[in-house]
Amino acid sequence: MQPNEWKDHELTLDEDELSLDDEGLEAAPDGTLYEHRRVVADKGQTLLRVDKFLMEHLRDTSRARIQRAAEAGCIHVNDRPVKSNYRVKPLDVVTLMLDHPHIETEITPEDIPLEIVFEDDDLLVVNKPAGLVVHPGVGNYTGTLVNALAWHLRENPKYNPNDPSVGLVHRIDKDTSGLLVVAKTPEAKTHLCHQFFVKSTKRQYNALVWGSFEQVEGRIEGNISRDPRDRQRMTVLPPESEMGKPAVTHWRVLEVFGPVTWVECVLETGRTHQIRAHMKSIGHPLFADERYGGCEILRGQPTAKYKTFVQNAMSLCPRQALHARTLGFVHPRTKEEMFFESPLPEDLSLLTEKWRFYARTLNNNYNG
Repeated sequence: MQPNEWKDHELTLDEDELSLDDEGLEAAPDGTLYEHRRVVADKGQTLLRVDKFLMEHLRDTSRARIQRAAEAGCIHVNDRPVKSNYRVKPLDVVTLMLDHPHIETEITPEDIPLEIVFEDDDLLVVNKPAGLVVHPGVGNYTGTLVNALAWHLRENPKYNPNDPSVGLVHRIDKDTSGLLVVAKTPEAKTHLCHQFFVKSTKRQYNALVWGSFEQVEGRIEGNISRDPRDRQRMTVLPPESEMGKPAVTHWRVLEVFGPVTWVECVLETGRTHQIRAHMKSIGHPLFADERYGGCEILRGQPTAKYKTFVQNAMSLCPRQALHARTLGFVHPRTKEEMFFESPLPEDLSLLTEKWRFYARTLNNNYNG
């Protein structure tokens, strides 16, 4: 394996600065980590921080990226994760471990329907349905949004789906619906990525969460890190923690449906599973979010009738109740301010209406 193969997989290490994920890629189904790079220290190795050590052995990367890899638990020494200040000793085995096998995959065009809400020579905006994986990965090497884009743009000589300088600017989870922007040219991607990096884009999400709030709006700040007990999930650490990546989510109550609340979320950062992990951390998991405990009945009456109601509600929307509703940015060539809004998909529309009816019934019974 060549040193520059480290660079091939940097997109999984820092979604905000590199792939700019909103919620990130799915981890390996069983939480397994796979070796992508191995460096064995010489017998005469002097004590040296692991980030500096890797800088000497890996080209085409930066110390900051190595440090972020360590924060994410991806740098191991002698089969144990270490922080970037670990001092490498003689014969230490240093490995880069990621949550997907090292497989070279070529993006092939696939005729998959796309809902395109805007398109010109520079970019296109897609309304992604829930259930569609954004990018090939473990267990999903075909049938993704990227494969669909390759088909849609197959006659565009300037668009190469295997060229990272074009394509997706940010990502959302498989079971999150909503808007994504795709760059057709390297110039467009550079410009759009910069807007995401400096947080000048306008993005709002809608989510149905368990519980009610004492305030009508608030701010969640806490570092996002891979959960060491379950690597398919993220956990939230204090802002002053040396582990994880800083993350901030703003939320606002839109409507209260008794045991659940319809909220709007605005991200300052784009960390893996940020909304899902942040809401879980304050006691309000997303409704039907199995990975973060939202499939449990966390609020409401302990009756068989209510249990049946919740189960029926989850059957209407059998995925986390999260939708990327709005997307705003400056067009990279025309400099025009652009703004798009995606209506609620049918499953979320039916779900919120069901809970709205339930809340009205509760209120009428109380007033009666």
